[in-house]
Amino acid sequence: MNLVIRNLSDQLVTIVRERVLAGTVPPDQPIRQDALAAELGISKIPLREALARLEQEGLLRSQANRGFFVRALSREEAEEVYSVRMRLEPDTMAAASSQATDAERTLASDLYDKLHQVTDQGGEGVGAFNRAFHLALLKPSRLALTVSILERVHVLSERYVRKHLEPLGRDDRANEEHRDILEAWLTRDLDGLRTLTERHIGKTMDDLRQQLAAAG
Repeated sequence: MNLVIRNLSDQLVTIVRERVLAGTVPPDQPIRQDALAAELGISKIPLREALARLEQEGLLRSQANRGFFVRALSREEAEEVYSVRMRLEPDTMAAASSQATDAERTLASDLYDKLHQVTDQGGEGVGAFNRAFHLALLKPSRLALTVSILERVHVLSERYVRKHLEPLGRDDRANEEHRDILEAWLTRDLDGLRTLTERHIGKTMDDLRQQLAAAG
């Protein structure tokens, strides 16, 4: 019974997390737990457990007698998220490039193609495919703890990716930067890969500083 409950909780965390990351839950309104539980055909108890886990991940906040809310985007959080990425990703990406198997290299290329397609179409799922692509370039490092930290950081950064791509032309630039990073990763150009990764993260952060400052 505990295993069933744990599996249900994990599924609920994934479902609600993806809704939050997709922007379908507004940050200024409490999550309607009754309606969401009814929609998913579950009781509120496992739903509350899932919401509490998402609060621990940093996506939600709770307020006494009002429930759970999606955390608003903030410049402070963006600075911290992208600072962690800047410190960890370039070297982890290089380690992954050195050790990636043929299957892992094929997966990274396939994810890039899908991300490029979705980004060009301006469709749903850009943030999710962006996260999957970056993680595909990181996981072959075999640095389990570092990758685990970066997985959590990429969840938090996904909403900022969607924000970053709002201005016209950003999607083309993102595709070009991802293409160059993938090429360096596949050819094991480790110094070039580190430089491109640092530049990609840094330029995104510079853009977000301006966007979030303008948003007040």
